[in-house]
Amino acid sequence: MKHLPLFFDLAGRQVVVVGEGPKADLRAALANSAGAHVRRLDARSLRPDDFAGAIAAFVATDNEGSDAAAHRVAKAAGIPVNVMDRPALCDFIMPAIVERDGVLVAISTGGASPTLASVLRARVEAALPERIGALVRLAAGFRGRVNDLIADPARRRAFLRRLVEGPASRLALAGDEAGARRFALDELDALRRQATSAGIAHIVGAGPGDPDLLALRAAQLLQEADAILHDDLVPQAVLARARRDAEVVCVGKRKGRPSWAQADIDAELVGRVRAGQTVVRLKAGDPFVFGRGGEEIDALRAAGLAYTIVPGITAALGCAAAAGIPLTHRRHASTLTFVSGHSAADGRPVAWPALSAQGHTLAVYMGTTEAPAVRDRLLEAGTPPHTPVAIIENGTRADQIVTTGRLVDLARLAAAHAQAGGPSLIIIGDVAAYAAAVETPPLVKVS
Repeated sequence: MKHLPLFFDLAGRQVVVVGEGPKADLRAALANSAGAHVRRLDARSLRPDDFAGAIAAFVATDNEGSDAAAHRVAKAAGIPVNVMDRPALCDFIMPAIVERDGVLVAISTGGASPTLASVLRARVEAALPERIGALVRLAAGFRGRVNDLIADPARRRAFLRRLVEGPASRLALAGDEAGARRFALDELDALRRQATSAGIAHIVGAGPGDPDLLALRAAQLLQEADAILHDDLVPQAVLARARRDAEVVCVGKRKGRPSWAQADIDAELVGRVRAGQTVVRLKAGDPFVFGRGGEEIDALRAAGLAYTIVPGITAALGCAAAAGIPLTHRRHASTLTFVSGHSAADGRPVAWPALSAQGHTLAVYMGTTEAPAVRDRLLEAGTPPHTPVAIIENGTRADQIVTTGRLVDLARLAAAHAQAGGPSLIIIGDVAAYAAAVETPPLVKVS
């Protein structure tokens, strides 16, 4: 993050605006709207003491030489300065602003694209309810009372969130502010009388890695959670969607590395929910596809605790789509099987002959380190050595790599991916040949 967004109280403070014309007038009007005392200066006769007592300066002369000269004088006076349309001369930047009845939203691209910021501002303006100020007043009126009456932070957050999202908020936005206050008071009184209750667990799929592929409900729960217990494979880009003050705990399991035992994860999840927390158990891909989500549900059920399940895009679907591979195809594949690569290495009962049948697509999870065993089992079962394969590493992410080849070479192809250590998926079957046609270099490499 290049710029830290801050909201300064300018009421009664001095701001200098250098320049004449519409651009300078705009900066002066913005500063005035925030309650600042604006001093207008001519760029042709500036001295450092002209900036004495000012908190900030805006320069908008619309002349490159004059802008640079005014910037030098302001810097000599030790004043933070913004030079309009010249990012290299700015100590701070001006975002696109949405202001509606007590709600202020600032949008910035760091000066890279003011046009994009303007487009986003229009979208935010369209999304904000016309009576949003009534909701601001409702929340402000209850904040101190809620802090005094509800000691537990998790229950306090839950009440305040319901206040701005639930029935009271709908009354306020409909224009019935008195009715909204009455409803909120009744809810607060009922909550105050309750004893501390257990929380809830949400078993949530994080998808294959691209945060834009999160389900809407998953994104909402990341903003509600008191704690997030996440797999090691969940990328930082997804975790960044969490509420800023949520406790984030990595409980991942990775082959060959020290990691949490499943029993310890179950105990951590149960303990936190019993203590009243709202917990998101965030699992890469889908919780119920090689994700042990079923075991965690068993633990919660045994403890008599509440839970919900939010599915995610599993790796086979996300990675195949990102690589341009149709997992089924009318001319090439009519069946699809998900299988763990470990089942090839440890001899688990898998119907390998059936998986080797023509017209069958095989999606192998956790298979790069076990690629030799996967190859051998399929060849022994009769799969043709020239069967197409594709290995997708970091699927759907910016650093995605796709390697294609033939089954007979699977071990060699997988070796580099296993060494890199990123999450990888192997697709075996005629449809894997479609990956070679993906026009996204340099992400795709054909071997």
